[in-house]
Amino acid sequence: MARAGNVILDSGDPFPVVRLDTVAHGTLTLPEAFRGGWGVFLVYRAHW
Repeated sequence: MARAGNVILDSGDPFPVVRLDTVAHGTLTLPEAFRGGWGVFLVYRAHW
């Protein structure tokens, strides 16, 4: 399960607020971007 700080997220839990910079020089705020419907959020880790 995913973690938000020290809290483990479970099915049905609200997604924590996250603000991300996009490659198009904008911002995306989750979960606000998915209000009113379903959404898929994929993260490509690449090489760290």
